Amino acid sequence: MDVEKTTKTFTKKKSSCHSNKIITCVFLLLLIPILVHLQASPFYFFSSHTATSRAFFNKWKGIALDASAGPSIPKNSDGLISKLRESVTFLPLKDLRFAETAMEGNTWFMSSLNDTHEANEAEYLYFPSQMSKGRLLCIKGRHATDGTKNSYALVWPEALPDSAMLMTGLTFVSDTFYDYGNLWHGLTGMAPFVGWSMKNKCLNPTRWVLFHWGELRSKMGSWLQHLMQANFGDVKIEGFGGDGPYCFEKAVVMRHNEGSMGKERKLQVFDLLRCNARRFCGISPEGKGQETNERGEPIIRLTLLMRTGSRSFKNASAVTDIFARECAKVEGCTFKVAQSENLSFCDQVRVMTYTDVVASPHGAQLTNMLFMDRNSSVMEFFPKGWLELAGVGQYAHHWMADQSGMNHRGAWWDPLDKKECPFPQQDLDCFNFYKNGKVGHNETHFAEWARIVLDQVRISKMQIATRGPTNKPQPNSIACKC
Repeated sequence: MDVEKTTKTFTKKKSSCHSNKIITCVFLLLLIPILVHLQASPFYFFSSHTATSRAFFNKWKGIALDASAGPSIPKNSDGLISKLRESVTFLPLKDLRFAETAMEGNTWFMSSLNDTHEANEAEYLYFPSQMSKGRLLCIKGRHATDGTKNSYALVWPEALPDSAMLMTGLTFVSDTFYDYGNLWHGLTGMAPFVGWSMKNKCLNPTRWVLFHWGELRSKMGSWLQHLMQANFGDVKIEGFGGDGPYCFEKAVVMRHNEGSMGKERKLQVFDLLRCNARRFCGISPEGKGQETNERGEPIIRLTLLMRTGSRSFKNASAVTDIFARECAKVEGCTFKVAQSENLSFCDQVRVMTYTDVVASPHGAQLTNMLFMDRNSSVMEFFPKGWLELAGVGQYAHHWMADQSGMNHRGAWWDPLDKKECPFPQQDLDCFNFYKNGKVGHNETHFAEWARIVLDQVRISKMQIATRGPTNKPQPNSIACKC
């Protein structure tokens, strides 16, 4: 009986031990695929902070190691990391599901990720962060014509993909619907990075990665690159030496241009860019804005900023004569004509620094209003067909004037007496027909308009002069805080 009892007890213990091992193995076999799936999917995010998620990852590695007694479970963390590495899933940078609404709501660039929203700031993505749960951003591919062939993934820093290159430092990643060559489009794409840097102790990027519709771009326009150099120092644009993947130690992603950036932040950004551009070009306009002539009349500097080709004046000499004549009637007014294409970056900064009123056809060259002092004045001219067919885009420089603290003194549209367009029923085709036309002039209207604007500026300057000196810092003098 004792032998039989002992045998039963031994059998029971053996069965219990065997059952525990089976349960442990089953649990681990279920746990590992779940964790692998969570790591691979950018759609899933934990709710803990970055440090917590990384601690969780390390703790999980230890638990898995201690519990992996079964023959099918790796006996060290390298095996688990290898599984995580092999499970990384790259998704297309450009998601064609959002092709029709790329400028609305969700974006087709890294479409699975949700932006961080902060009051008064442009929405952005930052890696690694709470949003990414401690994971790094990796990009693969360098296609310049098809954004769907470039891809991205989020990966644990302990489990970078095979052959991945870790790019140290801070990387600014931009995707724009427009381009980096046009002054206005480029500026609206870069301004959010300036705002983010201002909010984060004036951090400068180690490199830039530029995309347009998810397609890699290897350069930005000369004007824009000089502006970024004035603000951040040397500009290194990453072209990638191969298909990658390339993983970034730290990365900021902007994909909505100025997006939800508030007006106050835009004013601060443009103040900083103005100040840094002047410093970069060796311009120190101390006392500017309060100069007077020998009779005590305020100095008013009027600049006619010309362009060649599309949207230039049909009769530039006639327009020049009108503005020169009206300026001569105002004591203290000085007049200058500048051809934007003939000016270097610093020449443009210098001309606009010493301009109180700029008159110019609609075009990218008007983006140079950025370099005028706050409260300076802008006069804008359009070819025929723009008022009727161009849509809200024609107001871009109205918006910029407001965002940079300027006074947009109105616009003149060449009147469209009758539609000459061969596609009268198709507005878009008609606009393209008129888009690059030249600007006419109306001598009576131009003269009266110039007279009114110059008088407004004169009165404003006299009012400032009568207030006397003030100890209150002006925006242009305190802007260079980065």
